[in-house]
Amino acid sequence: MSVFVILPAAGIGTRMASTGNAPKQFLSLGGLPVLIHSVEAFLAVPRVSGLYVAVRESEQARVAELIVEHGLEDRVKVVTGGDTRQESVANALSQLPSDTPDDIVLVHDAVRPLIDSATIERTIDAIEKHGAAIVGTPAVDTIKQVERTSDGALITATIPREIIVHAQTPQGARVALMRRAFAEAAADEFMGTDESSLLERAGASVFVVQGSARNFKVTQPGDLEIAEYYLAG
Repeated sequence: MSVFVILPAAGIGTRMASTGNAPKQFLSLGGLPVLIHSVEAFLAVPRVSGLYVAVRESEQARVAELIVEHGLEDRVKVVTGGDTRQESVANALSQLPSDTPDDIVLVHDAVRPLIDSATIERTIDAIEKHGAAIVGTPAVDTIKQVERTSDGALITATIPREIIVHAQTPQGARVALMRRAFAEAAADEFMGTDESSLLERAGASVFVVQGSARNFKVTQPGDLEIAEYYLAG
């Protein structure tokens, strides 16, 4: 069994505008680019066979240089990303050298740099057992369902927190199942918000692995300071 990892990193990161023109995956965290933290987190897991970083064509040379600079080129390949996350992952999926039905693929946000080995290992174990899994955390706040009106949002129901989880990454499945889910979505021109939405649509049962607040997504100004705090701690 081989375990492959895909890091979609083709985003522009417009919500991080105050940090300058650098996409958030290239911002410095503890002296290293956010992207490199994510790459090294997965390469620290012995079961990971190879990692594929999907980036915009204009950024490929830059990412390739970073990979070589940090001595990671033996297990990392840079591939062309698309205009959407779904396209980026699909491009990487097509290049995985998967040849057995037991092979697993994990997809992880490149800007969740603080994922830990134990969570990665649990996700792989869950996929081995169930076929598909994602990392998630229980809802803490009360969740409201709303209807959008011209005056704003109108509450229509309160959703029990017990049946809600906040999705994180990695999200993964057997390679064959993930490819089928993506192929069916492409055939129907369906765009999902994450890999799980495509797997659910394809009829897969997706298991939830416990995540943590530390595994958050660097999205907006202030997130880097929080990441630095976790990294130092």
